[in-house]
Amino acid sequence: MIGKRVGGRYEIIKGIGEGGMSKVYLAHDIILDRDVAIKVLNYDFVNEQDMKKRFQREALSATSLTHPHIVNIFDVGEDGELHYLVMEFIEGQTLKKYIQTNGPLRPIEAINIMKQLVSAIANAHHNGIIHRDIKPQNILMDSENDVKITDFGIAMALSATSHTKTNSVIGTVHYLSPEQARGGMATKKSDIYSLGIVFYELLTGKLPFSAETAVAIALKHLQEETPSVRLIYPEIPQSVENVILKATAKDATYRYQSADEMYEDLLTVLCEERNDEEKFVVPFDDDKTRIIPAIKDNTLLDEAEQTRIIEPIPAQPVAPVKKKRKKWHIVVGSLTALVAILLLIFLLPGMLGPKKETIPNVVGMDEAEAIAELEEYGFTVSEIEEDFSDEFIAGQVFRTIPEADKLRDVGTPVTLYVSKGKETMVLTNYIGRDFEEINSLLDRYNFKSIKSNPVHDDKPKGQIIGQSPEEGEEIVPEDTDLVFTVSLGKDIRKIDNLTGYSNEQLQKYAKTSGFDIRVVEKEHHDTIEEGRVIWQKPSANSEIEKGALVEVGLSKGPKEKPVKYIVRTIEIPYEVVDFEEEEDEQTDREPQTIQIYIQDSKHSMTDPVKEFTIIEDVKEKITIELGEGQRGAYRIFRNSTVIAEETIDYDDID
Repeated sequence: MIGKRVGGRYEIIKGIGEGGMSKVYLAHDIILDRDVAIKVLNYDFVNEQDMKKRFQREALSATSLTHPHIVNIFDVGEDGELHYLVMEFIEGQTLKKYIQTNGPLRPIEAINIMKQLVSAIANAHHNGIIHRDIKPQNILMDSENDVKITDFGIAMALSATSHTKTNSVIGTVHYLSPEQARGGMATKKSDIYSLGIVFYELLTGKLPFSAETAVAIALKHLQEETPSVRLIYPEIPQSVENVILKATAKDATYRYQSADEMYEDLLTVLCEERNDEEKFVVPFDDDKTRIIPAIKDNTLLDEAEQTRIIEPIPAQPVAPVKKKRKKWHIVVGSLTALVAILLLIFLLPGMLGPKKETIPNVVGMDEAEAIAELEEYGFTVSEIEEDFSDEFIAGQVFRTIPEADKLRDVGTPVTLYVSKGKETMVLTNYIGRDFEEINSLLDRYNFKSIKSNPVHDDKPKGQIIGQSPEEGEEIVPEDTDLVFTVSLGKDIRKIDNLTGYSNEQLQKYAKTSGFDIRVVEKEHHDTIEEGRVIWQKPSANSEIEKGALVEVGLSKGPKEKPVKYIVRTIEIPYEVVDFEEEEDEQTDREPQTIQIYIQDSKHSMTDPVKEFTIIEDVKEKITIELGEGQRGAYRIFRNSTVIAEETIDYDDID
């Protein structure tokens, strides 16, 4: 069923429940774009056209129920041999599950739930509808702890079918009223009895009657008074217990006359003025004829909580006390003989009729084993239907028609329903669709897991570009890991500030970032040393695709300042000795050695740049060449004696 479309508009998403007479699925109404619950009936309508029409008519009438605590029925339909009800989908759990998790409940909480339930049943009764199968399994609770009753459609519709012709009843034995257990008609007071049992379970966390077989439980409903909740929890007020005792009176005469009356009682049940209320007791009638049902069923208890067709418990009167024979015993004897003859007339055909046997329970057996078991009891397998089952593995029988434990003529044909295993679905092609949208849609199919494998791609971010399993594969969702390859879009990355990076750092960054970094220019820079990044394009913190080109400019260091020159004209005097004569004697002077040393960008003080002798005063031009930051000097020696020197800084030269 999963993935199929029912009625042309309801797309089945997953199974959410299963009972004795139906399966429930979560579905999406593609026309109204809303989630709904679809209950698919297991009942076989083949060859019962009148019954099918009555079911549709009666179920449709249940759609008229509108109440905040009744699950709405939106639609009733058929698709081939499939008959279904479309209902409001309630996100939550059953009241049964809530009781198992949180029970027993405090009286105030239990009463709040009961007021919701009783008001809903009162509304149904005013519309002429009896539920017939009230139980916590048919009550849904949402996240706000509000409850809603479901299954009005099935309980009412199937009770109007041929089951009622054989005096069989629809119901769950733990909540079944005494009159239903006897095969009588369900009335509004039957619903009130079931509500009383639900109230007991809310307060105690357990059921009032239990036994090994369904019939034994039904007998307790007929014969035993409802146990006292105060014996288990003495703190429960007597007024609260009285609601249960009155609702579950064996004789419907002493129950609440209507659901409205029960609702009004619940409104005041915790009021102070009712603190000293006496225990409710049904008046005793010693003259009343008592019926004791005969036990003829061995149905196991584990089936007792499912809604199913329950054959009425046959009743036999208590044997009368033997009295002393009167004189008219002859007349009585004659009448007895006449009755015996009449009984023979009516019973003899039945005694001579076909032999009957009980359908064996073959659920859970392999197909071949089940056929052999049925044939051993004298039945024939007329048809084998294959269907999906979450509970039974492929090849096992999960249902028969007629059902197990039914008394049927030997030779009756039996239809076997054999499991095909868990329900499968065929995967659609999700490539090209948005992952978040598809993930939300498929989450309701209960896949084992749904994972995404994100990769960078030219496709828009979030788009599915691959899937595993692939389109067309038949899978069981809850056993399948679904993996989508999802586009992250282009690999957009933020570029760092590269200013000051060396060439080595640029190479490392290119590898880790994935960018294509190229040096496109070198230029002087006053503050950034040579070989390091001055600028970049795109600028720092820009978001660009992986592999994009990033251009950088490197520094050649500061631009060199111009060479400065300083020229000095130095007068070098000849040192005159005292004994020297007049000018006319100069030609006889002793030559003096002059050495000129220069410190600049081309010379050092190690060797003289010029050396000569003089016999008279001379002038000498000295040129000093200095680069930025350099310091220059000159020093002049005359016969090894410094006669002139000067130190000059680059910055001192204009």
